[in-house]
Amino acid sequence: MSSIRDPLADHLITPQNAALILIDYQAEQFADVRSMDPDLLLKNIVSTVKLAKLFDVPIVHSTVNVATGRNGPTVPELAELLEDAPPIDRTTLNAWEDADFLDAVRATGRRKLILCALWTEICMAFPALDALREGYEAYPVVDAIAGTSVEAHRAGLERVTQAGGKPISWVSLACELQRDWAREETVAGVVEIVLTERLLKE
Repeated sequence: MSSIRDPLADHLITPQNAALILIDYQAEQFADVRSMDPDLLLKNIVSTVKLAKLFDVPIVHSTVNVATGRNGPTVPELAELLEDAPPIDRTTLNAWEDADFLDAVRATGRRKLILCALWTEICMAFPALDALREGYEAYPVVDAIAGTSVEAHRAGLERVTQAGGKPISWVSLACELQRDWAREETVAGVVEIVLTERLLKE
């Protein structure tokens, strides 16, 4: 078995140095997605959350305007998986401007933020840009987020990338967390989530 690099100092994502940030996966946001198929988007974000849970990656979960009655809650397929990470509801478009959200991110102690939000150009881009300015690393999961158009999604990603963000896919995230098939405690889970439930079915 190969030696394990320092999981805190590793320049790549590890289960010990990253947190998953999940923002606004609500029916209203899904309804206006135009950059990818909403059903595929839902499958991808569900797989991403399952991976975070498998590797015990902390999850910060936020919604917008549920308390005001303007929006519904997180979609049921995700809410079911997120019972241990109750939503922080906000009114701000930029989650980074919400004190409770910011406190929750800081409380994780993690500096690498795996970012999943609807929509790419707003609810992903704005907090990612703020996080980068504060010295965090931002990893948007490109196929588990979406925008109001293909162009909007692309522009949001490019804006974050130009500021230093590091785009990833949900499958690359799985492999980056696993890193070595000799780490047997998570192998069965990764195979189930990535291959059995998804890639071998589609």
